[in-house]
Amino acid sequence: MSSGGLDGGNPGFARGRRLRSTPALRRLTAQTRLAAADFVLPVFVKQGIDEPVAIGSMPGVVQHTLDSLRKAAHEAAEAGIGGLMLFGIPGEKDPVGSQADAADGIVNVALQQLRADLGDEPVLMADLCLCEYTDHGHCGVVTPAGVVDNDPTLDRYAAVAIAQAQAGAHVIAPSGMMDGQVAAIRKALDGAAYSETPILAYAAKYASGFYGPFREAAEGAPQFGDRSTYQMDPPNADEALREVAQDLAEGADAVMVKPALPYLDIITRVADAVHVPVSAYQVSGEYAMVEAAAANGWIDRERAILETLTAIRRAGAGTVLTYWAVEAARLLSRA
Repeated sequence: MSSGGLDGGNPGFARGRRLRSTPALRRLTAQTRLAAADFVLPVFVKQGIDEPVAIGSMPGVVQHTLDSLRKAAHEAAEAGIGGLMLFGIPGEKDPVGSQADAADGIVNVALQQLRADLGDEPVLMADLCLCEYTDHGHCGVVTPAGVVDNDPTLDRYAAVAIAQAQAGAHVIAPSGMMDGQVAAIRKALDGAAYSETPILAYAAKYASGFYGPFREAAEGAPQFGDRSTYQMDPPNADEALREVAQDLAEGADAVMVKPALPYLDIITRVADAVHVPVSAYQVSGEYAMVEAAAANGWIDRERAILETLTAIRRAGAGTVLTYWAVEAARLLSRA
C-alpha cells in the first residue's frame, strides 16, 4: 500500500490547498493585510489655474486647484486613508525656489486650508524639495558651474521646513537627498519651537527611470544634467542602509524607500535593519505602467492594483504612498 498521496504519509502535503479552498479561508490565513490607513495619497496643487488639469501620463491624476484639493482631501479622509503628501507647482520660479517657503506659496496656503478643514485627520505631509520651485529644476541651489551646492541648499531646506510647519504640516518629508539635510531640518524645527514635528526622510531615494510622469505632474524636470550625483545609484543596496542609518542618526523619525516595486529588496533590508516606521513610494512610473497595461486590456486593473500594494507591504513597508490610495481603500471596503 502506498504511503504517499494527498492523504498518505505526508499530511502536510495538501495543507496549503486546503487553506486556500474558499475566499473566507484565504482571508483568514493571509499573512499580509491591506488597510486604508496604510496608504498616503500624493497630491499636486498648482498656483494660477481655475480648473484641475489632467496629467496625460497619469490617467486619473490631476494638478489641483486649492478648491479641488480641498474636495479631494475630504474624499480621502472619508475613505479612511492615513495621509496626504503635498507637492506644489508655483506660479513663478527662480534660482533658489523662493515660493517654497513664502507665506503665500501654494503648498503653504494649501496646508493652512486643509488643516483648518480636516484638523488632525488625515495626516498632512509636506514634501520638502526645491525642484518644483526652481527655474533650473534641480533640488537645490546651483553653482555657476551648474552643480548643486549642498550647504546653501541646506539653509533653504531649513527655511522651507519652518514655513511648512507653521502652515500646518503634521510631518515634514525632505526628498532632496542632500548630505546633512535631516540634521539641518531638525535643528531648524527645534529652534522654531516645532520640536514635536516629525521628519519622514526620503532616505533611500534612487536615481530611477520611473519618475517620468511625476516630472510632468510637478513640472520639475531638470533643465540640464540629471540628479544622479545626489540620488542613489540603482545597483547599490548596502548604500541604502548607510543612507538610512545616517538620516536616523541626524534625527529622522521615519524613513522611506523610493521607488517601491523595483526596490522591494531594499524595503525588506531597511525594514529588517531599523526600528522606526518604514514607508515606500509607489511612484508615477509604476502607476502609469499598470494604467497603460489595463487600458490595453492586458491585465486586470483592480487586481493588479491590490497585488502591487500587497507586494510592497509584504516586503516590509508599513505605509505606502500611492496614487491609488483612495481607490484602493474603496476596493478594500467592498472586499
